[in-house]
Amino acid sequence: MCYDSKSQPPDPPGERGKATAQDLVLTASDGNQFAAYYAQSESPARAQVLIYPDIRGLHQFYQDLAMRFAEVGIGALSMDYFGRTAGLTARNDEFDWQTHVAQMTLPTFYADVAAALEFLQKDSEAKTFVTGFCIGGTFTLFTGTQNFNLAGLIPFYSGMTRKFPGADGTALENAHKIHYPVLGLYGGADQGIPVEMVHQLDAELDQANVTHEIVIYPGAPHSFFDRHQPKFESESADAWTRILGFIRIQSQ
Repeated sequence: MCYDSKSQPPDPPGERGKATAQDLVLTASDGNQFAAYYAQSESPARAQVLIYPDIRGLHQFYQDLAMRFAEVGIGALSMDYFGRTAGLTARNDEFDWQTHVAQMTLPTFYADVAAALEFLQKDSEAKTFVTGFCIGGTFTLFTGTQNFNLAGLIPFYSGMTRKFPGADGTALENAHKIHYPVLGLYGGADQGIPVEMVHQLDAELDQANVTHEIVIYPGAPHSFFDRHQPKFESESADAWTRILGFIRIQSQ
């Protein structure tokens, strides 16, 4: 798995303001209900982000991450993937995520994404970004091929070879179809995502002719963005700085 119950997102740089959060149940156009967690700043949002979790779905790490975004003035919604097969049950350490990942399809995922974006964008003119981790990073790349109203994509260590029912190839094979700016963040020592594959993603985005930056942190493993990985504190800090800069520039 990407993050366990002890993992915590690193703190963003600078001052943090007050934020509030709430648990939600959202409904897709086909009637599917799924859990989400929404955090918002007390001040008007300067941007907003939809967060795709790792393979465990909506667990504590992604609730905390939504709060960190909201504390720096960026509204954030973390969504769950498994409402269709696991209902609204908890995504704790006992959750059998493997069974439910195997049942996911790309079209039904997009239907849930549309509902999440509708919630975020209904009463807001703030630019919307998508970020995701591990399988969520993969979904971030796939999302970039769709006609959603987005300002940019921020995939963290996105797997690129997984095939989903309903998809026309892998995320890497579809990367040339992406039409939103991309900031990709990867670990140079990630054993599951070879550096050569990350370079290939960079080349595919060149072909797509979209603004993009692919960052590879030498020596950093998969899931380095974690407060409980102090060895990679500087990489996490740099990732936050790049994320906030990317959002600021693409929001202009």
